[in-house]
Amino acid sequence: MTRGFMFIFAASLLIMHLDCCSASFIGICYGRNADDLPTPDKVAQLVQLQQIKYVRIYDSNIQVLKAFANSGVELMIGISNLDLLPFSQFQSNVDTWLRNSILPYYPATKITYITVGAEVTESPNSVSSLVVPAMNNVLTALKKAGLHKKIKVSSTHSLGVLSRSFPPSAGAFNSSHAHFLKPLLEFLAENQSPFMIDIYPYYAYRDSSNKVSLDYALFESSSEVIDPNTGLLYMNIFDAQIDAVYYALMTLNFTTIKVMVTETGWPSKGSPKETAATPDNAQTYNTNLIRHTINNTGTPAKPDQELDIYIFSLFNENRKPGLESERNWGLFYPNQTSVYNLDFTGRGTADTTTEVNNGTRTNGTITWCIASSTASQIDMQNAIDWACGSSGNVDCTAIQPSQPCFEPDNLISHASYAFNSYYQQNGASDVACSFGGTAVIVDKDPSMFITTLH
Repeated sequence: MTRGFMFIFAASLLIMHLDCCSASFIGICYGRNADDLPTPDKVAQLVQLQQIKYVRIYDSNIQVLKAFANSGVELMIGISNLDLLPFSQFQSNVDTWLRNSILPYYPATKITYITVGAEVTESPNSVSSLVVPAMNNVLTALKKAGLHKKIKVSSTHSLGVLSRSFPPSAGAFNSSHAHFLKPLLEFLAENQSPFMIDIYPYYAYRDSSNKVSLDYALFESSSEVIDPNTGLLYMNIFDAQIDAVYYALMTLNFTTIKVMVTETGWPSKGSPKETAATPDNAQTYNTNLIRHTINNTGTPAKPDQELDIYIFSLFNENRKPGLESERNWGLFYPNQTSVYNLDFTGRGTADTTTEVNNGTRTNGTITWCIASSTASQIDMQNAIDWACGSSGNVDCTAIQPSQPCFEPDNLISHASYAFNSYYQQNGASDVACSFGGTAVIVDKDPSMFITTLH
């Protein structure tokens, strides 16, 4: 095994360490309905610096797909409502799209989901009847390419797809959507695809503040809401809305379909009447959401059930119509400065020194400590023994046999894990990355340049 190849694995260990054992994940929605957004290449770098591993886009833009190549970020791509008609009518249209817009960039760009239509029940045009035929054609195209087991097909929905969401156990789908929901759910169950829902507690509070408290919407409530039918206790409306979807699925005897949240978030600014749209509330909601998700506690009706979530959105989008809040859901302004601080690891909000991709940002510079390509194996092993022993006090359990970060089983990978752990635990100072000359500090994401080291 060459040193360059081993360094690739070492870099992967550094980046994967924080979430190698987690089940649920947090992603981000990357909408582009705005002026002066950074180029897709810069967006891909920003996403990686924020430790975001999952991104939803709303089309199959070629520049975006190219930008995320070899980044390790998994993409959910979209087929718009405008394309439902041609995609549902002719298989050849879908085959051509897949051949021209997806296959040239896959698998360098990791694509794991394709959403066919978005919130079609909210569309002014009657396009819902086109969704399942289009989904079937997309699945057929993926089967021809041998990708149907690697890329899942689904469609996203607003909470308006339900006729009732409270109490959660009374959750039910709107009967007016039955004509397309039954075949849709049959498709999802047969292909083990998730039911995708957009959940916005902000709107529940804004439109019914006399019934929904702000604390209950922000995961800050100190009192429970009881479902009278089940006796289950709810500390936040997010869980209640998710369980309402699960109960609606169970009512129709679809008990194997998992729920995925494809949009949720909180605006940082609104019109004068939208008093809850503030940076503080947005930070509180998303911080609590992340912590709630990565703890893998599930919901009262589905305890310990994996729940994957995409936060809306990466940028403020100034071209979106409607109230002021519609243009202010972003975590970042178009110039890439933060609207408010948010830590995707769930450990707290970012400050002047935060861990990024298991590296450390100090005064704007991000650094990692990895094994040197010039170190001898004997010196490197001695340094590992020191770091993982009583002197270094690094917990090296994860790189032991059968543990999550044992693979790849080679010295340079294990050394990079131990060195970087010690470095981060000890203030990321120069002296914390010496190890007798067997380690080096780098100030670029190792995954971006490590293949050039020999």
